[in-house]
Parts: sequence; structure tokens; C-alpha cells
Amino acid sequence: MTNLGDGGTGTTCPVNSHNEWDPLEEVIVGRLEGAVIPPNHPAVTFNVPRKVARFYRFVGGHRYPRLLTSPAQRELDEFIRVLEGEGITVRRPEWLDFSKRVRTPHWSSTGFAIACPRDGFLVVGDEIIEAPMCWRARYFEPLAYRKLFRRYFEEGARWTAAPRPMLSDSLYDADYRPPDTGDPIGYVITEEEVVFDAADFVRCGRDLFVTRSNVTNVLGIEWLRRHLGDDYRIHEVESRCRQPMHIDSSFMPLAPGKLLVNPEYIDVNRLPPVLKNWDVLIAPQPDKVRSAVASMCSDWISLNVLMLDEKRVICEKAHPSMQRALSDWGFETIPVSFLHYAPFGGSFHCATLDVRRRGVLESYF
Repeated sequence: MTNLGDGGTGTTCPVNSHNEWDPLEEVIVGRLEGAVIPPNHPAVTFNVPRKVARFYRFVGGHRYPRLLTSPAQRELDEFIRVLEGEGITVRRPEWLDFSKRVRTPHWSSTGFAIACPRDGFLVVGDEIIEAPMCWRARYFEPLAYRKLFRRYFEEGARWTAAPRPMLSDSLYDADYRPPDTGDPIGYVITEEEVVFDAADFVRCGRDLFVTRSNVTNVLGIEWLRRHLGDDYRIHEVESRCRQPMHIDSSFMPLAPGKLLVNPEYIDVNRLPPVLKNWDVLIAPQPDKVRSAVASMCSDWISLNVLMLDEKRVICEKAHPSMQRALSDWGFETIPVSFLHYAPFGGSFHCATLDVRRRGVLESYF
């Protein structure tokens, strides 16, 4: 059996990632093959821009048109070439046909995509944790990663799945509507069972940061806190987003002592106290760009960068303001075009799952 790699950490386990900035050596990158527009469901339509939600109500369950997939695939191929050109090993999941309707005792649905492995999986050290996502369209998404994760497991990685949710109607607030500015933040999901998206967490060694959102509930945060145990601390970051979903367009640790925040969604005066000695880098307003048709993302997707190490960062080519800001803060930017990936769920951080970074578990606070 071929060994997947040492990772420069003194261990033969191929999975080793403790934070967002240690030198990246191996990464899983998503796929667009088999992608289907997510079906009309409150957990979907109340998490995306309203104009896109209206579009989904009519075409949900159908394959994405080539008008969207072709330019996104070209950008994805170039992104992979950049990663490999930097000496990073790229792994890919198997593709699935998400147009097939699946059923459980409680519901039926078509699927979505495997474009964003960050959403469904969290790597903590040598452990891969499968998240209990609340979108019914994503229920069977982990199947695309089974062979790859089994190979990691055989090479020494730990492989865990959170409790499989039922996703019955009681998990969703039938009366939910996105709150207007000034109203208290509400959530489309209830506390009926444990659910969370892994993309609502970012890692800083022994400390993880999370936002409660429309896909991550209090029970989900508590499950992960207990699962990780006393070796880790989980800190909740308050979000002012009207439709909160995924922390990595709001709050991104870039290097030890350096935190990038979205000033529209995050109140820097209410950050967790452990961050008091960190440099808080306020993200510039996103540049006005022509967004991809049917983009799932807000303009603040400009924060969704991927650190290759403490200095090098892959960022969106169409956002020069972010590039200048990162350069001014001492980072070496690698601009890549990726705007057309937004209809499939995100940008560079979303589209990847860092499996191995060269480093060890540390505390930065």
C-alpha cells in the first residue's frame, strides 16, 4: 500500500492540519461534475441572496447549465494548476450524479454538488470529522469522499462522523423570515437535533472559532466541543449578518497574531477576549465586480482566501483592494480568477479541505 506522505511532522499519518496557515502540503479540491441546482427548501432559499432564491424556486433540482459550469470549470482547473505548481498534492473526490432523487423515511430530495469540501468536513490534527449538515440536498454528499477517506484511515488517520441527523420538518422554523436591519438575528434551523457545517469553524491550533448560523445550531457547537474535549477550546464569534452561513467570509485567521475580519458582519469590539493581543485586519470594502450569475455568495466572498503558509495567500484576482491590503499587511499574494465558482457555494477556502500542513499542535493564546 502506498504511503500518502509524512508531512514533515515526524509522523507517517497523511492527515495533519492544526490551523489555517502552516505550510500546505496536501489538499482536497472539490468537483463540479454532477452538480445540481439545490431544490427549493427553507434551509436553502433563506441562506442565499434573495434574487438567487427566487431563481432556485423555479429551477431547483435541475442540472446547472453549461453557461455556469463551463467558466467555473476553467477557473477550477487553473486553481488546481496553481496549487500543483506550488508543490502541493491535490486530491479529488469521486463525482456523483446528484440529479437522482433520494429518499429517507422523512423526506425526499435531489442533491447538490461536491464543489465545497470545506462545508462538510473538519480536519483537526490527524482526525477527519464528517459534519451533520442540515441541507437535505447534501445528505449523501460524504459518499463522494469515502474511498479517499478510507485510504487516509488505512494510513493512520482518525475518521469520525457526527450523529447522522434525521432532518425532519421539526428541524426547520416554518415561520422563519430573514430579519430586517435592526431586528434580532433569527435562524431557520431549530435545536431539534445536532447539526453544523464544518465551514462555520476555523482553527488556530488548540483554539477553534465558530459562528452560530442558519446551518449550525447550539447543539452542533456543543457536540463538537465535547467531542474534542479538554485539549481544545471553542469560542463563539457573534455575527451581524442577516443570513449567517459560514465563518470564512466574515472571520479569517491568516497567521499567528493576524486576523482578517469583515466589518459589516463582525463587531471588532465584541471579539472573543482571547484575541485581544492579535492584530485585527479590517477587510476593505469589496470591489465592484460583475458577479457570476446565480452567485450563492455575498460580495464579502473576497475574504475567502487560502493560506499556503504564513506569508503566501491565494486571493481573488478581481478584488485588487483586497490584494493591496494583504500586501500592505506583509503577505505575498497569488491572485487567481475564481468568481465563476460562486454559484456552486464559495471561493478558494470553501473549494478546498487542507488535509496536511507541515506543523504541530500549538496554542497561540
